[in-house]
Amino acid sequence: MKRAGGSVQSDREGYGPLIREKRLSNEMSQQQLSERVGVSRQTIISMENGSYAPSVFLALKVAKALGTTVEQLWGNLKGSK
Repeated sequence: MKRAGGSVQSDREGYGPLIREKRLSNEMSQQQLSERVGVSRQTIISMENGSYAPSVFLALKVAKALGTTVEQLWGNLKGSK
């Protein structure tokens, strides 16, 4: 799934588990991450299960909050250009 307006591509097997893994390695709850990036906890849940493709701006905020880069979280998606 690709959303218009500068969203990253959705991939159920791609970035979701990486976000969760990075969040847990930082000992951060979904609520804490949501507060850091200014979204609801449900948005974080949806990103982690791959059903929500965040905007590029939100992807940058998530990566920064997790101490990583957008490329590390989303750069290896199949079919991304």
